[in-house]
Amino acid sequence: MRRRLLSSMLLVAVIAVLLLGVPLAVVVVRLINDEAARELRAEANRLLIGVEYSVSQDQTIDPNRLGRNYPDRYIQVFVRGNPLLVVGTPPPAGREMTEEARSENGYVRIGRDSAQIEKDIHARLVLTIALAIIALGAAVGLASVTSRRLTLPLQELTKIAERLGSGDARPSRHRYGVPELDLVAEVLDRSALRISDLLSRERDFATDASHQLRTPLTGLTMRLEEIVAAAGEPVIVREEGEAAIVQVERLTAVIDELLAAARRQRHAQAEPIDVDDVVEQQITEWEPAFRRAQRSLVLAGDRGLSALGTTGGLSQVLSTLLENSLKHGDGSLTINTSSTGMSVVIEVADEGLGIPEALGTKVFERSVSGGGGTGLGLTLARALVAADGGRLELVKPRPATFAIFLRHARDHGRHRVVSGPA
Repeated sequence: MRRRLLSSMLLVAVIAVLLLGVPLAVVVVRLINDEAARELRAEANRLLIGVEYSVSQDQTIDPNRLGRNYPDRYIQVFVRGNPLLVVGTPPPAGREMTEEARSENGYVRIGRDSAQIEKDIHARLVLTIALAIIALGAAVGLASVTSRRLTLPLQELTKIAERLGSGDARPSRHRYGVPELDLVAEVLDRSALRISDLLSRERDFATDASHQLRTPLTGLTMRLEEIVAAAGEPVIVREEGEAAIVQVERLTAVIDELLAAARRQRHAQAEPIDVDDVVEQQITEWEPAFRRAQRSLVLAGDRGLSALGTTGGLSQVLSTLLENSLKHGDGSLTINTSSTGMSVVIEVADEGLGIPEALGTKVFERSVSGGGGTGLGLTLARALVAADGGRLELVKPRPATFAIFLRHARDHGRHRVVSGPA
């Protein structure tokens, strides 16, 4: 492309120089010839005036004086009644330039050698050609700079596009001072940001899915283990099978939640839910695991509470808190439900060593873990509660006490939450 730009610009420059230079050379030649002819004609007129004056005063025309006054000229003077007066040497054949002036008494003819005029014309033509060459050189330099200015950014933009195609979504943020190229670079930068955001969402979705699905699968595994252990007791097998079906349904809800989060929207709206049902369902699911760990689950507080949220979201948050306590906590785990003037509160607390002071509320930050975990559970749990219009807080680090604050169901008609695309 650079070669084509150079060729095109040079061709335009050559055409421009020819269109201007050739007429200019013709005009210069004509001007020099006309100027020389005017000068020679003016000399002939002056000489004729001097001759007539001498004749009127009965003076003799001095050839030597004419030779001194008009050097390098071939002069012919004719006065009526006098012989033809010739002064100087005639120019070579083919190089003479002659002008004359006439009156009633005679005429004066002056000639000169045109060699000097041709030298002047040659010098002017050489100057014109030199200027044309300089103009072409300037055109070459300008074409080279312009082609470099255009092609190098295009090459860089091509590399940026190739990087985008290979998955490197870093915006260059480089501009080139050419509006059209800067517009292309800006579009590529915006595309890079969008691609980077999409890649980040995919990575987050994969990470979140691996973490969030693990908890329901763990519960499902425990149910299946109970079924295997009680293979000879049909009643227990039936109960555990029904619980496993509930666990599978919950797993499906978790997948829906993850897909909705990946699309940056919540399809489900916060609706009045029975807090007791969700809490008791989680206790039923996790009680076998706590029993094997020789720990107990205790339900305390007010009953019959109703809050705004989604069953799947609250179940997932409680499941995360119970799993964290099972792994990192100790002693009995108490789930206390209560109601304040502003919120329905669900507290989850155990009797373990709690969370180190160095972590504090950082446990809600992504990839921050106090016990060698992935550092995702509490982050996702807080996001799920926030999506339902509530909040998840660490109210006491030792022993670890988490509180879920949800809006009262009576606020449903006044404050309806609909989460759209982020």
